[in-house]
Amino acid sequence: MKISGLFKRGRPVFSLEVFPPKKDGSINSIYSTLDGLRDLSPDYISVTYGAGGNLADTKTRQIASLIKNQYGIEAMAHLTCVSCSEAEVENILVDFKKYGIENILALRGDVNPNVPPKDDFRYASELTSFIKARGGFDVAGACYPECHTEAPDIDTDIENLKKKVDAGADFLVTQLFFDNSYFYSFREKAVRAGINIPMTAGIMPVTNKNQIERMVTMCGASIPRALSHIMAKYSDDPKALLDAGVEYAAIQIDGLLRSSVDGIHLYTMNNPEVAKRIFAAVKKTSL
Repeated sequence: MKISGLFKRGRPVFSLEVFPPKKDGSINSIYSTLDGLRDLSPDYISVTYGAGGNLADTKTRQIASLIKNQYGIEAMAHLTCVSCSEAEVENILVDFKKYGIENILALRGDVNPNVPPKDDFRYASELTSFIKARGGFDVAGACYPECHTEAPDIDTDIENLKKKVDAGADFLVTQLFFDNSYFYSFREKAVRAGINIPMTAGIMPVTNKNQIERMVTMCGASIPRALSHIMAKYSDDPKALLDAGVEYAAIQIDGLLRSSVDGIHLYTMNNPEVAKRIFAAVKKTSL
């Protein structure tokens, strides 16, 4: 099933994200995560892709196939192109089709300093165009409410996003953000730029102070004062931080739903219990 069709049902699309086990980890460890997450009845689950040279690339296909064919939930496989040639991407697409994977999040990916990048694809828009030309896939694109870290400004970033849309992207998934006002402003600017495909809001719950600080450093998201206060107040009390983080995420999601968001994409960090708590705190009638 193509995910783009889910946005036509007249209600927000609810999705989750998981990541494959580390390079030397067993794929079997993902079962307990998926067993917990399926209780939330997500519309789809996305599976991240390993950085250049990481064996997680094959595990992405295995897990996406598992989600769709064993758990009966639609899957979206991430695919990065920074370390792939056209022939390698072609082979991956053949593999995806073989296992019934119809949805791909097309990404440039981060450069691995230990793996020289290839130059067949410079940007995600080029990967998007390549995939759409092969047919048979819905392609999602990533977007950044607070601007991509490599873009000089938000207007340039939105111009680049428009290139992804023009290349055939069917819907968008945002990078994490903690202040909904950034999302609303970005969505408005995107519409003014002629970007009229669905945009799903990516939400990451704060459950670990060091983890979140590392993530925002990598992706350029900011931490608003209220959240910074929470993290400082409960930095030495993991349980209290978890409770406050769940509440903060639930409030974010509730606000987005009230503002007619197209979808909610929860970065689960492979923790189904946190995901369950968040969505138990959000009015179920809105999802």
